[in-house]
Amino acid sequence: MNDRLEHELTIIDFMTTGHNSCFVKVSGFDAEFEKEFIGEVKFVGKAPFGDLIHPQRSPLSSTCREFVREDLLCRYGKGQFD
Repeated sequence: MNDRLEHELTIIDFMTTGHNSCFVKVSGFDAEFEKEFIGEVKFVGKAPFGDLIHPQRSPLSSTCREFVREDLLCRYGKGQFD
């Protein structure tokens, strides 16, 4: 039986503003810390910002932080927040 947990990310909501920015509210699960989380990431242009994915300020494990960042970049690149 496989008891290994995996990182999870769910998009709760997003809003695009007229200033070439997009706010994305997310929830998820950090498998390394075995803890649920909720947060927000702001895209300005194509770059993501926010404490949730910031290397020094994130409450997430480093592996989960990178997972969230890469997942959001992928979704953004596919136009899921248009």
